[in-house]
Amino acid sequence: MFNPAELIKKKRNGGALSREELTALIGGYVRGEVPEYQMAAFLMATYFRGMTPEEAGSFTELMLRSGEIIDLSTVPGRKVDKHSTGGVGDKVSLILAPVVAACGVRVPMISGRGLGHTGGTLDKLEAIPGFQTRLDSATFRSVLSDVGAVLGGQTETIAPADRKMYALRDVTATVECIPLIGASIMSKKLAEGIDALVLDVKTGDGAFMETEERALALARTLVDLGTQYGKKTLAFITAMDQPLGYAVGNWLEVRESIECLRGKSVRDLMEVTLVLAGAMVWLGEKASSIEEGMKLCQSAIWSGAAYEKFLAMAKRQGGDTHVLHDPAEYPPSAVQVDVPSRGGGFVSGISARTIGMLAIELGAGRKRIDDVVDPKAGMLLRKKLGDRVETGEPLLRIFTDDRGAAERVRREIESCFQLSPSPPALTPRVSLMVDDAGVRPWVMPAFL
Repeated sequence: MFNPAELIKKKRNGGALSREELTALIGGYVRGEVPEYQMAAFLMATYFRGMTPEEAGSFTELMLRSGEIIDLSTVPGRKVDKHSTGGVGDKVSLILAPVVAACGVRVPMISGRGLGHTGGTLDKLEAIPGFQTRLDSATFRSVLSDVGAVLGGQTETIAPADRKMYALRDVTATVECIPLIGASIMSKKLAEGIDALVLDVKTGDGAFMETEERALALARTLVDLGTQYGKKTLAFITAMDQPLGYAVGNWLEVRESIECLRGKSVRDLMEVTLVLAGAMVWLGEKASSIEEGMKLCQSAIWSGAAYEKFLAMAKRQGGDTHVLHDPAEYPPSAVQVDVPSRGGGFVSGISARTIGMLAIELGAGRKRIDDVVDPKAGMLLRKKLGDRVETGEPLLRIFTDDRGAAERVRREIESCFQLSPSPPALTPRVSLMVDDAGVRPWVMPAFL
């Protein structure tokens, strides 16, 4: 007879669960027969004990098969998606999806909410008034067919085991576990009916995988899982040693994305975006190389086609395009406070993780599953790595409706910035590429 406690004990003691045992556990959880506290205990045991490759493969498949797999066979062309393992200020998907769609590649994207100290694409999209992320399969397919890109969230029918587990991992400190991350990402992505996948695996202070070694282990796991299912899968190792771009917080990140789609150069953000987008265009067979795909993506931005595609997608998903045309019309935060630097020098370090946690304190994320997010809350950085700072210059601006939170965060912010008398050596934003052939360095093209 099925006894969840015995399976938890087995995993706690380092044992490997069989496919039949995992089937009973996941099926019972989806049906409500395995309570949250027992699944939380299993997740924690897995966090410490890990999974064998066979367990991870079975776990992923069972998560995938817990719901429907969207049939996109009636939508012409190759369907290619991108996924990020999570970072602070990571609004790449909002820029990338319309850019790639403007290049003629279909982009079906099922995204998630904020997890731990990192922001979530769905929370950013829902900062746009009226934008609908809960789409049934027919609507998802229709938007993809009509617009070329669709950004939605998990429904009750798409990998429901992961949908329940995702929120539980966020509040039980079990996020940074490679087999759990792998199963969560790939179950959603494989359920989309994609042909190929590009992965952004982040490393550094603001990433779940803080070391390059762990980032590579996760990248290999994800590429192996994608390859097992016959999907061409590429992963890039990218830096998360500072927030990506300048905006941290849902509406602030939407606004920065709009600016980039209109041609603004935010160097670190656009380096990562164009590499990932170029790879998608190449996998979508609209370019002969990643580098050519990057050039096509640049052209889609310069011509205005990518911005128009974003507006079309937002409108089709119920979004108020008025505030996208004129972001100044968005309701302002009641409290907007600059945080000045107490010293001078060059920014040599920024704790992205701490900034992510402080953004949650302002209301931009969740401490508990049922917390309500303030879409306006967040921060706008004034200085990034390598920038010169004079005493009294603002390091960033705080946005919130909570005066008490603003004061608490203001007192903590300066500790996130390290200053030095000379400029630091800046590292590339994209360092390595991983595919089924192995790992190799990524060299940024000279034209970028």
